[in-house]
Amino acid sequence: MFRARALQELRSANARPAARRAFVGFDGFVDTIVTPVAQRSGLGENFTPFASLADFGQRVVSAAGLSTNIELYPRRDKLGGNGPILANALLAQGAALTYVGTLGHPAVHPVFADLARKARVVSLADAAHTIAIECADGKVMLGMMRSLDALTPASIAAALGGTAAYRDALAAADLVALVNWTMIPHMTAIFTDLVENILPRVPLTPARRFFFDLADPEKRSADDLRTALGGIARFEEFGRVTLGLNLKEAREVAAALGLPPAGEDAAGLRTLAAGIRQKLNVATVVVHPRASAACATADGAWCVPGPVAEQPLITTGAGDHFNSGFATGQSIGLSPESCLALGVCTSGHYVRTALSPSLADVETFLANWR
Repeated sequence: MFRARALQELRSANARPAARRAFVGFDGFVDTIVTPVAQRSGLGENFTPFASLADFGQRVVSAAGLSTNIELYPRRDKLGGNGPILANALLAQGAALTYVGTLGHPAVHPVFADLARKARVVSLADAAHTIAIECADGKVMLGMMRSLDALTPASIAAALGGTAAYRDALAAADLVALVNWTMIPHMTAIFTDLVENILPRVPLTPARRFFFDLADPEKRSADDLRTALGGIARFEEFGRVTLGLNLKEAREVAAALGLPPAGEDAAGLRTLAAGIRQKLNVATVVVHPRASAACATADGAWCVPGPVAEQPLITTGAGDHFNSGFATGQSIGLSPESCLALGVCTSGHYVRTALSPSLADVETFLANWR
C-alpha cells in the first residue's frame, strides 16, 4: 500500500533531518477570498451561495445584452500568488528560504508580514491583487497584475544587490522554485537570463533541484508556451528539473507539444505525465487533478489517489501546497510515489484547515487518512 510505504519513508527521513534551503520567486498577490451570493435573505451570512461555477456562470451569461449585479461576500484577505503561498508552505515544512517578488513597495504589504519575519524577503514592486471567487466545485481568479510588469532580469538582479549577489543567492539554494510564468510577462526572458548569464557561474551541486509551475497558461499563445517549455528544459544543465501541472495545465501543455489526449484515470494520468516528460527531456513531470496525482521520471510513472475534502475550508492555494509537499519529498529523498503522497496530504491538510502543515502534521494526516 502506497500510504504505508510513504509513511515509512517519511518517518525515516524525519529521523535524519538535514538543512534545506530554497530560493522562490517571483510574483506576489493580495488575495481577497469571496463567496458569490445567489440569493440574500438577511444580513451578514444569511444568504444562499451559488452551488457551482456553472450556476454562477449562467447568471453572468444571462446578463448579456442586459445587466446584472452579483454580490461577492468577503471571507478574508490573505497572502497570495503562487510564489508566496509555495514559500509559506515550504517554510512550514522546515526549509530556510529567500523570497524575491512583488510583495509591496516601498514597504512590504501587511499580508506578507509573517513571510517577511520567517524568510529573507526581497520585494521590488507593489503586490498584484486577486479576487478569488470560490464555489464548492472550483474557483475563478480575477487578477489585477500590472505591477508584475516590473519583474525583469535587470530588476531582479538589482533588487538582490547585483549579478554577483543573484548568483550567491542561487548557489546557497538546494531548491529553486520559479512559478507563475503565465502572469509574469518577462518570465521567459528571466529563464533565458538565468541559463545564459547567471547559472553558468553558479557552482554545480548534485542536490540542486528546479521546480516550475506555469499557472494556467490558457491566456498565452501556444507558441509562447512552447518557447517557455523549451526554456524550462534548459535548466537540466544545472540541476534536476520538475515541472508541476494541474490537469488543465497538463492538457494544454500536451496539446502544445503535439501529444495525444489522455484520460483522467490512473493509466491516462501516468501516460500524460510520461509523454510530457519524454518530450521535454526533464527529470520529472507531475500532473495533479483534484482527486489524485501522478508523476513520471526516467525510471517509470506512478499515480496515487488523493484525500478529497467534500466541504473544503479553502481551495485557493491547494495546488501550491501540493507542490510544496512534492518538492519537499524530493528534497528529503523520498521515492516518486511517496513524493506524490506527501503532496496530496499537504494539500489535503491545507484545504481542511487553511493552515500550511509541518512535516509532523503531514505525517499525522498520512497515518490517519480515511
